Amino acid sequence: MRHFGHLAPDIRKSLFHQEPAEFTADSPARMLAVALGATLYSPATRPKLAADIIKQAGLGVVSMVLCLEDSIGDGDVAAGEENLVRQFALLDEAAAGGTDLPLLFIRVREPGQIPDLIRRMGATARRLSGFVLPKFTAERGAPFLEALVKAESACGRRLFAMPVLESPQLLHLESRTETLQGIARTVDAYRERVLALRLGVTDFCSAYGLRRAPDMTAYDVHIVASVIADVVNVLGRADGTGFTVTGPVWEYFRLHERMFKPQLRRSPFLGRAEELRTALIEHDMDGLLREIELDRANGLQGKTCIHPSHVAPVHALSVVSHEEFSDAADILRPERCDGGVMRSAYTNKMNEVKPHRAWAERTLLRAEAFGVAHEGVGFVELLEASLPQA
Repeated sequence: MRHFGHLAPDIRKSLFHQEPAEFTADSPARMLAVALGATLYSPATRPKLAADIIKQAGLGVVSMVLCLEDSIGDGDVAAGEENLVRQFALLDEAAAGGTDLPLLFIRVREPGQIPDLIRRMGATARRLSGFVLPKFTAERGAPFLEALVKAESACGRRLFAMPVLESPQLLHLESRTETLQGIARTVDAYRERVLALRLGVTDFCSAYGLRRAPDMTAYDVHIVASVIADVVNVLGRADGTGFTVTGPVWEYFRLHERMFKPQLRRSPFLGRAEELRTALIEHDMDGLLREIELDRANGLQGKTCIHPSHVAPVHALSVVSHEEFSDAADILRPERCDGGVMRSAYTNKMNEVKPHRAWAERTLLRAEAFGVAHEGVGFVELLEASLPQA
C-alpha cells in the first residue's frame, strides 16, 4: 500500500516531486508509525464491515481501528466479536485474491479479548496488525501488553499495540506526573511492540463536562492542551526515548456522500483555493484543518478519525512541501554534520544544523510516507485530487 496510491499514476506524477513510498504491514515500525496517517475508526458490529474496509482502502485509507469499546453498547460486545471473526474470514479471502487492505487494529475492552480473538480468528489473524488498548495506565496497561505478547506467540506474527491515553489520572493535575512516569516505564518495557500512543481527548473533556465547538480546536480548551503538552514532553521526545503520539479525534462532520465536490467550481468569481476553503467551512472542516496544523506544531503525527470525510484533509496536510523538503535535505547533508548556520534555499529563513536536525529527520521520514509536493503544489491541489470524482 502507499498513500495516494488510489490516484492514477499520471495524477501522482503531476503532484509529487517525490512520490510516497510503498509499505506493507511488515514494514519497519518507525515507518508504519508515521504512515498511519488518518486512522479511521469503525464499530465492530457493522454487518458489512469487510466491504466497508475494502471500500475505504480504495479511497485512500491506510489504517483502521475496529472498535469493541466505546463505539458499541455493553450488550453488543459478544455480537461484535462474532462479527469480527466472520468479517476477517471475508477479508482474508479478498486479500488472497489480490485486494489491498489497510493496516487493521482491534480496539478491545479487556486483556482476555486479545488471545481469545486471535484463537477464534485462526489463520485469518494474519490480516491483523495489532490492538488498541483503552484507558491505558501502568496498572491497566501491563496486562494488556502481556496478553498481546502471548497472542503474538500463538499466531506466529508481529502484533502491535496502540495504547490510548485517556484516563482521569492523566488529566488530574495531582496524579498526572506519576501517571505519565508509570506509562513511560510500561511502554518502554514493551517498546518494540508499541507502534504509537493515541490521545483520548473526548474522555479528557468528559471528565469536566466539556465539549469543544466546531470552531474550536483541542488546543483552545486549555485543560486539554496542558495534558497534550505534558504527554509530548514525557513520551514524545526526539532523543530516541520517545514514541509517535497521534492527534486527537475531530468530532464533527456532515452526512453528504460527495462532501465538497458540489461546492467546487461553482463560482466564476472565486479562485480554487477560496472555493475549497468556503466548502470546508460550510462542512465544519475549518476547525479540523487548524487542529491538524496545531497537532504537528505540538509534536503529534496522524489523527484519529471517525468519519471518512476527515481522511483526505489529514493526508493532504501530511504531505511534505517542497520548501520543507529542501530545508530538511540541506540540514542533513553529510558535509554539514559538524553544525553551522545557513540561509534556506528559499531565502526566507535560517537553517541551523544542530538544533534543526531532529526536525529534519522527522520531516524526511514523513516525506517517505506521504511524499513531497512539487514546488507550487499545495494543500488545495492535493485535497482536490484526493476527493471522489463526480
